[in-house]
Amino acid sequence: MSVITQTQALDVPSAILKRRSIKTFKSDPIAPELLKQLVELTVAAPSSFNIQDWQIILVQDEAQKAALSAASWNQQQIIQAPVTFVFAADPKAGEQDLTPVYERALETGAWNEGTVNYFKNAIPQFQASLGDKQREYAIKDAIIAATHLVLAAESLGLSTCFMNGWIEDQVKAVIGASEDPDLAIAVLVPVGYAAEPRLNPGRLPLSANVSVDRIGNPYQG
Repeated sequence: MSVITQTQALDVPSAILKRRSIKTFKSDPIAPELLKQLVELTVAAPSSFNIQDWQIILVQDEAQKAALSAASWNQQQIIQAPVTFVFAADPKAGEQDLTPVYERALETGAWNEGTVNYFKNAIPQFQASLGDKQREYAIKDAIIAATHLVLAAESLGLSTCFMNGWIEDQVKAVIGASEDPDLAIAVLVPVGYAAEPRLNPGRLPLSANVSVDRIGNPYQG
């Protein structure tokens, strides 16, 4: 198997327009330094209060890939792609010790002491106020991170496919999270080199689902 490289990264608009959901992948591996770059670009995503309430599992082992595929209605792109990113969401992340975040923010000058003290009080209060919505908010943050991965991969010559077809309890078992009732599976994203044409299926006209101020007042562009 060869390692494919792309020397010139695409700009963001080009990556957005070129991206397609790829269902068949080549077996070519992703170079370790490229995979690390993808991970770093993925976790650069924003999150509520910067609590980074995701758990990202890179499934690469062949047996793990087969088990994950079985938990995803036997979809073969997981087996074909060299790695699948499993994005899990931790609704209780706001309750963890966020000292490393605060220290880094102070070090970079992103936050001052007043901001840090505000967040120390605001984060637990906000998390508590969410109630049953904690899971939903964590999933939203994980999806934002997954979108960063997809566009970063596209810009670096790789292809991806958002997967929302899987059985949550079975996916949690594969990644070793069966004993964590709070953890939610947000999305699965196989990453690799495309083995199929990258054709554009088109989009609805903007007036169909983009409005100005209120639904029903279509945006004309």
